Amino acid sequence: MAKLMLIDGHSLTYRAFFALPADMATTSGQVTNAVFGFTSMLINLLRDHRPDRLAVAFDLPEPTFRHKKYDDYKAGRAETPDILRQQLGLVRELVDALAVPVLEQPGFEADDIIATLATRARDAGDDVIVVTGDRDAYQLVEDPHVKVLYNKRGVSDYAFYDEAGIFERTGVYPKDYVHYAALRGDKSDNLPGVPGVGEKTAAKLINKYGGIEGIYDHVDDQTPKLRENLATYRENVDRNLEMMPLVLDVPIEAEIDELQIGGIDAEEVRRLFDFLEFRALYDRLTDVLDFDGGAAMDDIEVIEAEMMTPETPADAVTALNALPLEGPVGVAGHFNDGGDLEGLAVTIDPASGDVLWLRTALIADQSVADAVQATVGSPTTELCGHDIKAT
Repeated sequence: MAKLMLIDGHSLTYRAFFALPADMATTSGQVTNAVFGFTSMLINLLRDHRPDRLAVAFDLPEPTFRHKKYDDYKAGRAETPDILRQQLGLVRELVDALAVPVLEQPGFEADDIIATLATRARDAGDDVIVVTGDRDAYQLVEDPHVKVLYNKRGVSDYAFYDEAGIFERTGVYPKDYVHYAALRGDKSDNLPGVPGVGEKTAAKLINKYGGIEGIYDHVDDQTPKLRENLATYRENVDRNLEMMPLVLDVPIEAEIDELQIGGIDAEEVRRLFDFLEFRALYDRLTDVLDFDGGAAMDDIEVIEAEMMTPETPADAVTALNALPLEGPVGVAGHFNDGGDLEGLAVTIDPASGDVLWLRTALIADQSVADAVQATVGSPTTELCGHDIKAT
């Protein structure tokens, strides 16, 4: 029995981009936050799970069958930032250099490709780990073979879900997830559901009536407002039931046995990592994949640091209040081309180089601003920075 890992390439790249500061760049100016985060995630996945087989699925730019069914599918999404778009090619170049099988299929999404191969592997008795930040994959989980490693946020915060885990997270089992999602809708895909039906209500209805048809068979038993909304927005639910199931028979030619890492171009890997200035990542990669990377990279001292990225004002205040202020505190602001502050980096541990990254949206919160003033802004705190005149 083999272990197959299927990675949603675009999903993890997007998560990495928005988790790490946009001023991560090489000395030549190439922004690298997305490709750095993706590379670090890939190395950790290989180290922690040791899959026998591996593939990365990517979305293609052209419309899929879902766009043809529903013109407004995914409408309203913000344009991909230019500094992310320019890194997508680097991520693909990295994956190719590592000889990781890449899967794409016109007319389908990466999720559909993953669903198809997960089903084939399950039927062959293999174990499957689906790595993604897309909740649509919840419907694929099936004990004992198929599990989802869901990227909750950042580059290292994952939840490993089996059937019980999906139930604990959503209140329904994977086999019922599409019906649950059809009621709630999916804002990210521009698929509205039934107003007023949230997680708890959707789970309660599914568990009581068994699915959408059962719910509508008992629609008259609901409260007046819920009955009205279910009836009024039935069209949304029916459309979602058509759009949300992942395709299990994408006509992709890849065979499960072929999805293996092999034939790594060591010189190309070394050249790419040298260009990206990923010296610490290069050492981690060669340790995990155990390949001969050739001559050592330039002898430059590299500090591999952790980055804390609080999501809420309360988390930010807690982190700021925990800062050790007995010694010098490093502070760096990042500004966009218009001169507006995008975020503030503060050292947590001067010895390790670990930093706290505060987005502007957090700093705008009064409680966070007060905590910054009380800690970093205190006249008794010794501050230090780099290239301060430039900022």
